[in-house]
Amino acid sequence: MIAPRKIKLEAKKKRNENYEFRIYLKENADEQELDEQFYRLHKELFTGYDCSRCRNCCKMYHGSIPETDLARDAEHMGLTEEQFIEKYLVEDDRENGYQTKNIPCDFLKSDGNCQLGDCRPESCKKYPYTDQPDRWSSLYSVLDIIEICPVAFEIYERLKKEYGWRYRN
Repeated sequence: MIAPRKIKLEAKKKRNENYEFRIYLKENADEQELDEQFYRLHKELFTGYDCSRCRNCCKMYHGSIPETDLARDAEHMGLTEEQFIEKYLVEDDRENGYQTKNIPCDFLKSDGNCQLGDCRPESCKKYPYTDQPDRWSSLYSVLDIIEICPVAFEIYERLKKEYGWRYRN
């Protein structure tokens, strides 16, 4: 597995190759089978992987907090909703909610854990979404994810092998 600090560089080297493989998958992969492959590889590779030693996702994205989570998250942090919003968040016009003020995410602790703990948003819990259904329809977003998450990068590399796909530069 690629070291988290090297993922951006390694993925950039393979950007054209990965884009070509995406096209190949769109033209040749069975949607259900591809979901099963992503799911299987996700389970296999995340077993024993300690995300707190990486947290590139937290370091490179704003956290996204749905409005429905505000009361719970504020209480978890010992703040009122107003204090919580003022201290950590800005409105996110696109998402009907809020995002953290800063990158890295304001809730990322130095030990790689999240201050929100189990209260962290579903979007954070599900990242990098490689075990979620309908991967075929979201293969373009996978290209962004593999530049951040070493496990997602490895999943994509293993899919290339499973399909016997070779980059023809």
